[in-house]
Amino acid sequence: MTALAPTPALLLARTEISRRLARRRALLLAAPVALLLYLTTIFFSFDLPGIAARMRPENAAVLLGDFWSFKTHVTLDRRRPGLEVAIEGEAKGRYAPGQFPDWVQDGAEPRIALPDGSRITYVAQGAVIERAGFGLIRVNRDGRRIAVTLPEGAARPDWLSASATRVDLRGPWWRFSMTPARTETFRYEPGWELFFFDLQSPFHGKSAAELAALALWQPRLEPERSNLAAMAADIWQNRMWRHGDVVWALGETVLMAFLGTFGGALIAFPLAFLAASNFAPGRLIRLGLRRIFDLFRGIDGLIWTVILSRAFGPGPLTGALAILLTDTGTFGKTFSEALENIDEKQREGIAATGADAVAQARFGVVPQVAPVILSQVLYYLESNTRSATVIGALVGGGIGLLLTQAIQTQKDWEEVSYYIVLIIVMVMAMDSLSAWLRARFIKG
Repeated sequence: MTALAPTPALLLARTEISRRLARRRALLLAAPVALLLYLTTIFFSFDLPGIAARMRPENAAVLLGDFWSFKTHVTLDRRRPGLEVAIEGEAKGRYAPGQFPDWVQDGAEPRIALPDGSRITYVAQGAVIERAGFGLIRVNRDGRRIAVTLPEGAARPDWLSASATRVDLRGPWWRFSMTPARTETFRYEPGWELFFFDLQSPFHGKSAAELAALALWQPRLEPERSNLAAMAADIWQNRMWRHGDVVWALGETVLMAFLGTFGGALIAFPLAFLAASNFAPGRLIRLGLRRIFDLFRGIDGLIWTVILSRAFGPGPLTGALAILLTDTGTFGKTFSEALENIDEKQREGIAATGADAVAQARFGVVPQVAPVILSQVLYYLESNTRSATVIGALVGGGIGLLLTQAIQTQKDWEEVSYYIVLIIVMVMAMDSLSAWLRARFIKG
């Protein structure tokens, strides 16, 4: 039985299959080489060896710990008489004399109890540290010089750093520092202290049961208002956490996003008809508006913020205008593209009834593009809520300003975490609101 000779079509198909297989093999061989080149470029471009040499994981651990803990400063300053105890070292969180925490014993030689069982005693010319598991450490001040005496035979541990003018000693949940002018102990504790009531409030330090009793049946602390109203006022006017100012700043941030987003949409919607090819009265008008839209959206909102802040000064209005200009360009482009993709048959049907151009747009065009436009506007409202935080940091408005101030002080990182949590909650709330509005107005 003789084999049939392959036809030209079969030979051509075999050749094409061989070419495709060879191309696929070449791609499979080139992929690892391309990945290796990519990783090599990253390795040298980002200076990964230098980053590994400079990184300090312990500093990041301290920073993360400050997000959810606070510290109390116990300070003995040679320039001022008396012992000072203050939360975060602020005057607003300073304890009155005689009302110190129970772990601070005031007197001629103040004593401080620490969480790990260690104890620090401030003496006339220095301090004595009873370090748990190590022994007695004496720190003596002689004029402008400081000397450290360790237990006999003990080597200097890595948690103790000392020079002629400064001593720093660290333990679990505490730190001791001494300079020629000041002796200070920092005791760390978990939580956000004074979050509800500051030290000036009569409700500070009371348990939940005591607060409930005061709110429900116990006599008023202030004759002119109820205890519940007094509690709400003290929380709102808390001098450490400034809840009233924070809520106002959140409102400014949302207002910037709302005014900028919907202002840009209201301006862009009528202009989009002039920029759409099926509605524009002339080619020059259409191209001119398209280039204007490119200009507005081509310049980032942060750059508009800098420009407008020089013209109008800092404030939430400047941030709203920056968002408005950027979104006008973006909405103008997306709205005009949506108008170019409508079903012309609906518009023609409305025109057949003798309706004018406005009626045609109202009943034949807007119902088609409304879901797309509303969805885009709501998405940008959600996105601009995040952007307004950064813009507010530049123009001095909203929660962004408070966040920037808290970061720059570099002492109250629990406030930074508080603002970050509020920003996340605000964005989640705007996301839920936009999803509800989309379901309400688009799906019905």
